[in-house]
Amino acid sequence: MKKNFAIIIIIFIVIMSMLTIILKAKEDDKKSLKTINLEYEQYLNKQVYGTDVTSIMYKAIDNNEKHKIQKDENGMYINDGKYCIKVELNMITIEKTYQMEQMYKAGITEFVKNFNVIEFECTYIEYHKETGRVSKIVFTQVEE
Repeated sequence: MKKNFAIIIIIFIVIMSMLTIILKAKEDDKKSLKTINLEYEQYLNKQVYGTDVTSIMYKAIDNNEKHKIQKDENGMYINDGKYCIKVELNMITIEKTYQMEQMYKAGITEFVKNFNVIEFECTYIEYHKETGRVSKIVFTQVEE
């Protein structure tokens, strides 16, 4: 009888330990997600300079390379529904929208040279449905 009781207690402790580990991992994932998203959300509805937009593009490109996001035949990242981040620039002076890949391909140093002190406003952020991570961030040039 004592042996059966001891086995039941050990099984109970093992199950409780496993549940605690699983819940702790989920909590850590949520904190990590908040931290990752905050890196982009801090810009929402705020005006920043072209140099800041450049930093955000580099951060998004680094994220996409880290997660091995595939590119299409035009060199554009293919949205994987989990980790891919896209940055879009709405240029009002020339009435055109650019993707970060286009800016990167043309040379971000040229973008910095021409738009470093131009102000942009982060007007929109989109999230992946599956992971809740930022999937797209849109900057619109502020009229001067």
